Amino acid sequence: MSLTESRLTRTSVATSTGGRTDVTETAVASSRRGRLLVRAVVWAAGAWAAIARGAAAASAWTARTVRPAGVLVILAATGGLVIGIVFGWVEWMVAGATALVLLAASVPFLFGARAYDVGLTLAHERIVAGDGVTGEIVVRNDGHRTALPGRLDIPVGAGLVEFGVPLLRPGHEVSQPLEIPGLRRGIVTVGPATTVRSDPIGLLRREHAFPDAHEVYVHPRTTTLPTTSAGLIRDLEGSPTRRLVDADMSFHAIREYAPGDSRRQVHWKSTAKTGRLMVRQYEESRRSRMAVVLGVWEQEYADADEFELAVGCAASLGLRAVRDARDVEIVVGSEIPRVVRGRLRAIRRIPAGAPRPMLDGFSGVDLLESTMNVGDVCRLTAESGDRLSIAFMVVGSRVTLTRLQQASLAFAADTAVVAVLCDERAHPRMQSLAGITVLTVGTLDDLSGLLLRGATG
Repeated sequence: MSLTESRLTRTSVATSTGGRTDVTETAVASSRRGRLLVRAVVWAAGAWAAIARGAAAASAWTARTVRPAGVLVILAATGGLVIGIVFGWVEWMVAGATALVLLAASVPFLFGARAYDVGLTLAHERIVAGDGVTGEIVVRNDGHRTALPGRLDIPVGAGLVEFGVPLLRPGHEVSQPLEIPGLRRGIVTVGPATTVRSDPIGLLRREHAFPDAHEVYVHPRTTTLPTTSAGLIRDLEGSPTRRLVDADMSFHAIREYAPGDSRRQVHWKSTAKTGRLMVRQYEESRRSRMAVVLGVWEQEYADADEFELAVGCAASLGLRAVRDARDVEIVVGSEIPRVVRGRLRAIRRIPAGAPRPMLDGFSGVDLLESTMNVGDVCRLTAESGDRLSIAFMVVGSRVTLTRLQQASLAFAADTAVVAVLCDERAHPRMQSLAGITVLTVGTLDDLSGLLLRGATG
């Protein structure tokens, strides 16, 4: 009995062990097939991504290189050859072959686009509106082969200047002068220079842009203003105001002592004469601060030339204040998205520490379609800064005198407010309204004469 049980036990154990081996081998084989499947899927995904990238690069290269005329020639070659071969039409095959020959003959003209080394220099990078810019372009063949004739395009703002490049042997260079005619106020980007390779028919085109680009600041035209203009306080230490304080530099009067007054301000001689305690009273001295507010809302101007006149007037006022070492703040409205207009207020300050940064800032000022009116700009200027001695508002002809008076109410009562109304069709004149002086200018030179008249009047 024990021997039989022993044999049965061995047989069952052997059978059980053999079953585990088969299961293990099956599991290992399934795992290998899974890994191979995963690798195949990963490889297919990588190959598809590489094909997609290559197709995108080829599409981009084709879009940059093949011109519309080249597209027509490619369609003619493909259609002519296919139709001619399928239907046996000799004329179509000849037309297709001719188009293919034209396309193949255009390819050699694209070689050598990167063989050039282009240098672009400008005589000045800051000019006044209406003046031109001169410079020089130097093209050198840095390659080891002769470069075929080509063309050089230089973007100037929204325009384009073209130069023809002759045949250049290796190491040779050619220089040509660059002359840009009178520019309007703004920040004009000159460059980057771009070499252009194209066949005579205009089927293919290849471009290579160089990184050299220059920004030309076209400053507004300004006029010289008199130093003693009305409201330009001439002392640097401060000027007395109508506000009375207990302690300052400008003595005003003597009054009777009130609780809380400092005993250091007691005037003992007057106290001895009157028998009552008397103290000194002063006028508050405040350092002269000036603000120039320029309206940039397009609905406040008749045309672009009127806005240029306003920019020139504001720049002239700021330039005079900077040269006289005044504390000046130059403020313009900032662009506001339409969806939040009426709920958002924003202004932009132009640097006024030195003439060059200030004029550079005026070069970037443009008319805005969605911004605050001049009254809101004045209100935000008065709220965001210290108290002002004088404020200039420079606006267009579409701003009425009533709106100017309303805008002047944003400033403190002791702030002198002068409005410069720019109207090219009006004669220069000066008007004194309630709390505001209005200067109407038709040209930039009118501003100097009106300010001089106000200072001597």
